Amino acid sequence: MQHKIVEEARAKMDKSIETLRGEFANIRTGRANPGMLDIVEVEAYGSRMKINQLGNVTAPDPHLLVIDLWDKSLIGVVEKALRASPLNVNPSNDGRLIRIPIPPLTEERRKEMVKLAAKLAEETRVAVRNVRRHTIETIKSQQKSGEIPEDDAHRLTDEIQKLTDKHIEMIDGLLKSKEADIMEV
Repeated sequence: MQHKIVEEARAKMDKSIETLRGEFANIRTGRANPGMLDIVEVEAYGSRMKINQLGNVTAPDPHLLVIDLWDKSLIGVVEKALRASPLNVNPSNDGRLIRIPIPPLTEERRKEMVKLAAKLAEETRVAVRNVRRHTIETIKSQQKSGEIPEDDAHRLTDEIQKLTDKHIEMIDGLLKSKEADIMEV
């Protein structure tokens, strides 16, 4: 039972970190990354689909993304969706491939991206601390009801705090790495 409390807390904290990794993957750096197109959805075959479900997305060099659609009749629709997206890109096609030049980020845009990354990291820290708070409240209520002896409750609380500290450290490391990635020219 007691071990289950710590495992649930760990799972929730790990989930928060995975979510942050996903969010960071979508923050644009100066380099082309096929994952940056994940936010673009295209109306195809009667439903909304991601571009990577319609063809291969590759980054042959740091400033270019290439989309090779399996169904070439969708080129116009995909190109239109890309232009309408918040990515601020200007795709072109040769009837076979869609090429998306990725312009280098301006200094101002880099700073905005770093601020966004810091905001996402702080939201994740808050989520991890909320898991800690909720778990410690659960431990205390179980101690009061006699389900957990006092010394076990103290040990579990310490374990949860160590778990929280470890996850906060991981968040800080991810943020530092992403900031370096964004600021790299």
